[in-house]
Amino acid sequence: MVEFLDDVERANLSDLLEELGPRAPTLLAPWTARDIAAHLVLRERDSVAGPGLVLPGAWGRLAERRRRALALTDFAGLTATLRSGPPPGFFRIGWVRRIPNLNEFFVHQEDIRRANGLGPRVNDPPMDEALWRNVKAARWFLSRRLRGAGLELQWAGTADRVRARRGQPVARIAGPPGELLLYLFGRRRAAQVEVSGTDAALQAVHHARFGM
Repeated sequence: MVEFLDDVERANLSDLLEELGPRAPTLLAPWTARDIAAHLVLRERDSVAGPGLVLPGAWGRLAERRRRALALTDFAGLTATLRSGPPPGFFRIGWVRRIPNLNEFFVHQEDIRRANGLGPRVNDPPMDEALWRNVKAARWFLSRRLRGAGLELQWAGTADRVRARRGQPVARIAGPPGELLLYLFGRRRAAQVEVSGTDAALQAVHHARFGM
């Protein structure tokens, strides 16, 4: 039987939600842990509104209305639903579990952890490899708004690096795979990375909006 690392992050995130409770702050203020739980349940369980989490306009507004309504329901029920695993269908497809699901659970877990004084985790090698794979898979899309510079990503302490955006001058962001993923998802203040390059490249990276 194939084991998926999103199961690990799902369980860890569910434990964290139960430990800290619905009012725990997150990096996505004014969202609390309750809002993140509702977001994750809607993402997997509401096939009508779920796509609106990434689509703008009327669909996005529908998703937000349904997410707010879901956030008013029992928090223990939300965490139990999340913990129960992906429902039959799309979210059980292998590539979905390996890339978007793993990213979603890892990043949102860090949204809660770091807003509550919990520092970066030390991931085991299989998790780091999986997160690095996902950094490479998502790099073009998550850095698509960068203008005026190229971008290179490096797994700190290794020779592994990848170009995320073409162009000159080139900025480099170095860090562990999970920290690079957080940065690319727009959590630049929380991500523990080193950004280097010319002044022009650094300015371009500083002003870019990374993420979905």
